[in-house]
Amino acid sequence: MASSDFGLFMGQLLRKPHQVVALAPSSKGLCAEMAAELDPAKGPVVELGAGTGNITQAILDAGIAPEACHSIEMNPEFCARLRARFPGLNVYQMSAGDCGDLPVEGAQAVVSGLPLLSMPTQLQRDILTGFTKLVRPGGDYVQFTYGPKPPVTAVVREELGLTWRKSGKIWWNMPPARVYRFTQA
Repeated sequence: MASSDFGLFMGQLLRKPHQVVALAPSSKGLCAEMAAELDPAKGPVVELGAGTGNITQAILDAGIAPEACHSIEMNPEFCARLRARFPGLNVYQMSAGDCGDLPVEGAQAVVSGLPLLSMPTQLQRDILTGFTKLVRPGGDYVQFTYGPKPPVTAVVREELGLTWRKSGKIWWNMPPARVYRFTQA
């Protein structure tokens, strides 16, 4: 992350704490784990909560073309930075709760940098229902969390029939995190 991106992140954290709830930008190790199973041959990727683009960079590093990456971000300053930093990237300034309305079909995964556990259950439900509309059968919803439990509430997991796998702890992130990959049965 460039120092200007870090400055933008910290400035937005202070000015809009309801939108930026992370203590620090995601580490390279966490971002790499988020993108580890992406395959350029398997279709587009939808990213939620793109921020300044650390996870976006990992998605592109995994071989996903900018035109095949669809990034959702609410913060207008972050959207402007994403457009400048990643020419060709599809950037949507909107709520992740509306992700099911994107003009994307057959995505291989939805990769989320959102603070999902801090969201109301209905917003989680909207986001995960959108995921089920966007991805092809067997596609993943990739989400990190700092806590010991799955980052999707039990009621939403049960309603949508989600199963999951989780990574090992990523210690070099601030705070340490774990990545969950949810799939609809």
